[in-house]
Amino acid sequence: MRIARFTTGGDPAYGVVSGEMDEFDQPAEDSVVVELSGDPLYAGIQPTQTERRLSEVRLLAPVIPRSKVVAIGRNYAAHAAELGNDVPEEPLIFLKPNTAVVGPGDQVFYPPQSERVDYEGELAVVIGRICRDVPPEQATDVIFGYTIANDVTARDLQSKDGQWTRAKGFDSFCPLGPWIETDLDPQTFADGVAIQTHLNGDLVQDGSTKDLIFDIPTLVAHITSVMTLLPGDVILTGTPEGVGPMQPGDEVEVSVAGLGALTNTVVTR
Repeated sequence: MRIARFTTGGDPAYGVVSGEMDEFDQPAEDSVVVELSGDPLYAGIQPTQTERRLSEVRLLAPVIPRSKVVAIGRNYAAHAAELGNDVPEEPLIFLKPNTAVVGPGDQVFYPPQSERVDYEGELAVVIGRICRDVPPEQATDVIFGYTIANDVTARDLQSKDGQWTRAKGFDSFCPLGPWIETDLDPQTFADGVAIQTHLNGDLVQDGSTKDLIFDIPTLVAHITSVMTLLPGDVILTGTPEGVGPMQPGDEVEVSVAGLGALTNTVVTR
């Protein structure tokens, strides 16, 4: 089930996107959105009688994390190597503020403090319930679904600061979307799902979730041994190799097989 957050010009609403996906994981032209009554993370899936064509609504970030985005660094060996880093012995956690979240089609703002801003295409996990100390074998019980993320990073500030809060935390540095897919199991990604990033139409990242160093159940268990996760919190699972700089005017598309594509443009702040 694909859960979207959208607007038709008024207040945001939630809906279920119906319709087939084509070979490029794009929705069919006849796809529709059936509006839901309230936020499905809290009210459950309660369809209304209101139905709109997907082409007639504007998709928003499918979730605004209630408290935090928990991200994992260097979770692909090849990505760690391309930046000259060792593979961590346990998941490397950092945080992005929820104010960094934007949606599909939104602009990524290039901050004046940085001279290098990179894309990092990733699979994202959306948490569905309050949880702490979750064993790996129970991870599916607390996962609401999956979406796509771009962990935008001011690479020069990451190196300069030593810690990553500023480099990862600018407004617009966490695009999410286009919707949340609820009907997947973590084993889907353990078996290997393609993650690709295109910069102005050119393929720049071409990875697979089978290369995750720490799989999704391990990440959920590790993070919840440290902090409580709330409904709507998001976990970014790491990026494959091929990260690189973006410039104002660039268009970045991150796709995950079966989930669709997330596209954003870069502009000067």
